[in-house]
Amino acid sequence: MIYVFKTIVKTKSQVKKLSPLINQIVPSDKWNFDLEDCDKILRIDSEENIVLKIKDLLNIHKFNCEELE
Repeated sequence: MIYVFKTIVKTKSQVKKLSPLINQIVPSDKWNFDLEDCDKILRIDSEENIVLKIKDLLNIHKFNCEELE
């Protein structure tokens, strides 16, 4: 399943900071940020429901995010 999140992650350096943390939840080839999108989209391909894990992770690091339907 593909999960899509609206985030406030704006720069490649912020993505680099979050990468090892997200990689602990899903492998690196299963997620990406679209920083050019106005909603700074994070897309994740995962068989398990990772919504709460991702929201908690980003919020702990002061990057608000919300799942898009």
